[in-house]
This record gives sequence, structure tokens and C-alpha cells, in this order.
Amino acid sequence: MRRIRYLLRKEFLEIRQNPRQLGVLIVAPILQLTLLGYAATIDVRNVPVVVADADRSSRSRELIARFDASPYFTVVNLVTTTNEVGSYLERGRAAVALVIPAGYGRNLSARPPAIVQAIADGSDANSTTVALGYATNLMAAYAEELSAADPGARAVRTTGDIEARVRVWFNPEMETRDFMIPGVLALLLLAVTANLSSMGIVRERELGTLEQLNVTPLKRWELIIGKLLPYGIIGMVDVALVIPVATLWFEVPLRGSVWLLVATSMVYLLTTLGLGLFVSTISRTQQQAMMTTTFFFLMPMVYLSGFVFPIENMPRVIQLVTYLLPLRYFLIIVRGIFLKGTGLQVLWPEVLALVGWGVGMLALATARSRKQLR
Repeated sequence: MRRIRYLLRKEFLEIRQNPRQLGVLIVAPILQLTLLGYAATIDVRNVPVVVADADRSSRSRELIARFDASPYFTVVNLVTTTNEVGSYLERGRAAVALVIPAGYGRNLSARPPAIVQAIADGSDANSTTVALGYATNLMAAYAEELSAADPGARAVRTTGDIEARVRVWFNPEMETRDFMIPGVLALLLLAVTANLSSMGIVRERELGTLEQLNVTPLKRWELIIGKLLPYGIIGMVDVALVIPVATLWFEVPLRGSVWLLVATSMVYLLTTLGLGLFVSTISRTQQQAMMTTTFFFLMPMVYLSGFVFPIENMPRVIQLVTYLLPLRYFLIIVRGIFLKGTGLQVLWPEVLALVGWGVGMLALATARSRKQLR
């Protein structure tokens, strides 16, 4: 027992002498619990809704007010024609479009039921199913209130006051794998390239070969390119392998340009490699680099990027944090190309954000790196 006690004391002394590792072990779990406690929810709330109101009556405004007052929906804009809602669904600015036709208010008092069309973005099958259920129940409850307020009309009706006609775009069969598999591509690239690149320079330092590289004519940028380029090539090989598996084996539709997907993947690799290089500049050992990458970057990105939980369900503060995550932008890009067939004219804000994130991270990592041993 005495020997074990001495060994335990030795291990705790080593942990205490390595404050960075201690920070990973203590701070990371608390930080993750705080963030994920708010983000990890399967509830569907604040679903963004765009409304095409061609009726412009007091009755249509009542229905819109019901949606806006519900905790499950947020009306993001009012338009007048159905053609205008397409861009909202393609760009992800709305998840549901409510189309109120002309004559809706008049038909509420007539024998035929008033028809309201709900168009949903089916990319996220689970959230869409729940959101459509909420919308249908809300309209049914509103119809019941109207019937209760007009007993005479209620006595002659054979159907409800409002008939909801539902259409699902981009994923009509509501296949969950069509939503998840493109996201897996983004996650794999992040996990593989960020982890490998984070340990590249650290491994040279541990083996003592970094000192030998320091006395060569290599410039700092040449050393960085030489260390990162192999992992970038590995990432592109992964892209070339994953795309056929996703489309041929799992039958996920690739409605957009495969060349745009490849090009944006290269931009995304710029961010993951930059992240790995930055981690390597703040880590002393390969173990520390791997733990830092996993606990402080990979896991928060998985939960906060929209890969698992919809960002709209998160508190406003956490939603603002998600704008700092490159995985968020690439998930929008890859799912847009696969499921919606969107092009660069729609996805350019996300591509620009990735370019800025990658260049900024590489610049920060390069500034922190030094040609001499520390």
C-alpha cells in the first residue's frame, strides 16, 4: 500500500506540474456541461416561418398572430405570393412556409373549408415532422374556436373550418439519413484532419526532430505547408471516397454540383487544418494536443453546429456562439448541395465565412509558431 501511495502522489504531482493538462481535465467538462446543457435538446421551438398572405384580411392576420404568439414558431417575414417563399426555404431562413390564399377569410364563413398550405423544408426530417404536427394542431385548435363562436355554422359543417394541405420540399420521403449522412462527411473531415494536423508539429518536438528542422534553410511558411499539405490530401481522398458511398450505397441524392462540393470541401479543410495547427502551437505533447482538440473544439462543434440539435432551439446566447464554429457553415453548404441543389449564388455567405475563418486561424497559428525551440 505504501508503494501505491507513493505512486499516486507522484502522478498527482506530475498533473499539477502540467497546468495545461489540468485545465483540460477540469475546465473542459465544466465548460461542456454549461454549453451543452442549453444546446442538447430535442424540443422543437422557435421554428422560423415565412407567411405568404394573399388574402390580407382580418382573419388571415388572426391566424398569423396565432403562429407568431406560439412558442413553437417565429414569423420571420410576410410576403404576398407563393413564389417568394422559395428563397427563404432554400437559404434556410425559414423552415416552414405558410401560404394563405386569396378568399381565405370569406371561405371561413362558407360551407367549403378554408384551405391553408404548409410547405416545409424536409432536410431535417425529425424537426420537420414535429413542426408540421405543431402547425396542424394550431390550425385545428383555431378552427375549433371559430366553430364554437358560430354554433349555427358548426351545425352544418361536415369538415373543419380550416383544411391544412402539407407539402415537403427537398426530402419528401422524410428520410433521416438524407439529413445525417452529409453531416457525417463534414464531421469526418473535421475529426481526421484537425486531430492529425494538431499532432504534427508536436510530434516533431517530442521526437527531437524539430531542432533538426530548425537548422535547415526551411522558412516558417514552408515548414507549415509541408506539415499540413499531406493531411489536406488525406482529407480530399476521404471526400472522394465518402461521396460515392453516400450517393450509391445509402442513396442520398446529390442534387447540386459535385465540383462545388469538392471546392467547398477544400475551403473547409483550410479551417480544419488551421485549427489543428493552432492547437499544435499551444500543446506540448501529442496527448495534450489530442485532448485539447477533442474536448475544446470537436465535441462543442458537434453539439452546437446543428449537426445533432437544431440551432433554432438553443438560447439566443448559444446561437450567437454557433457563428464562431466553421462546422456550422459547412453543414449548411454540404446539406444545401446534397438535398436542395443550391449553388454558389445562395451559399456564398457561408463560403466567405469559411474562408475568413480559415485564413484567420492560419494567420494566428503561424504567428504563434516559432522557428526556434521553446
